[in-house]
Amino acid sequence: MIPLTYYLILAAALFSVGLYGALSKRNAILVLMSIELMLNAANINLVAFSGYVTPETLRGQAFAIFIMVIAASEVGLGLALVLLLYRQRGTVEVDQFNMLRG
Repeated sequence: MIPLTYYLILAAALFSVGLYGALSKRNAILVLMSIELMLNAANINLVAFSGYVTPETLRGQAFAIFIMVIAASEVGLGLALVLLLYRQRGTVEVDQFNMLRG
């Protein structure tokens, strides 16, 4: 059986890469992909802890599936917004979106 620390290290690395991408990238699609990486890191933690704490129940897997459903809807909505902004502004660079400034 693989030790829990390996899963935690993998999830921490995945979350760190996602956080770096979400904070440093200017392309809106890359920001959405980075958020997906962070959600996948949370899923790894949920499944790993569920397998080690209460292996007879599937609570961690159920929460992971719920997060996947939320992530899929987030991607659909996010890509629709990016497509709309690209049609209006001609770019998907996050720095160029200043429509809400007064």
